[in-house]
Amino acid sequence: MQAKEIQTSTRTFLTGQPSLCLPLTGRTETGLLEEAASAQEKKPDLLEWRADFYESLSDPKQVVHTASRLQTALQGIPLLFTIRSEKEGGQKSYMEEQDKIELYQQLCSSGYVDMLDYELQHDEAERKEVQTICRENGVVFIVSYHDFSATPSEEDMMNQLREMEQAGADAAKLAVMPETMDDVLSLLKVTRDAEAQLNIPVITMSMGKLGAVSRIAGWQFGSLFAFAVGGNSSAPGQIPIEVMRELETYLI
Repeated sequence: MQAKEIQTSTRTFLTGQPSLCLPLTGRTETGLLEEAASAQEKKPDLLEWRADFYESLSDPKQVVHTASRLQTALQGIPLLFTIRSEKEGGQKSYMEEQDKIELYQQLCSSGYVDMLDYELQHDEAERKEVQTICRENGVVFIVSYHDFSATPSEEDMMNQLREMEQAGADAAKLAVMPETMDDVLSLLKVTRDAEAQLNIPVITMSMGKLGAVSRIAGWQFGSLFAFAVGGNSSAPGQIPIEVMRELETYLI
């Protein structure tokens, strides 16, 4: 099976290889920079700025300034920018969607971020607008869906990933909540099937403690990268990066 990839200016990510992402959830620029310095020491493959936690999110100039400082501090580690909606596990935000899109335009054109996560739930016209912004500025466009209540059927999960591909995603992200180990197996099977059937890479995980195996070994089924913990967790079931790195040595 041929590996799929996404590229940033500093790194190439390939399916079939373990890559770990650490979330940054600081509420201030100072907090984010401290968090980034600590995370960098743990040698992640990329970092995700969960900007829905950021207190100055509604100030585009401040967001771009903070992104510039993060880029300098990260010294080549790619940065994924995410404003997670409250509906899909994020912090409450009072920003209108069009204001967020204008922020994406400024941020992507600045060159300070490498990837951008945008949820499948958004209006098609909004998704196309964000996709165009990413494409014009060389930013990887990740389309995502998160279900914190259940694991959909295998057919539904595959259809969601296909819809993300059809929406123009460079990579499709799917996170679901298991109730049984059969749910975890379903997620891993869909990951394997998507790796074989789709033209873009997928990023998948089964959340919570029950789904931990999908974070540890998901890359062996075709998941492009996994989210670990450096300082603060951004989703249930994330495992400390030190543990993930050690486990990798037994799987490679």
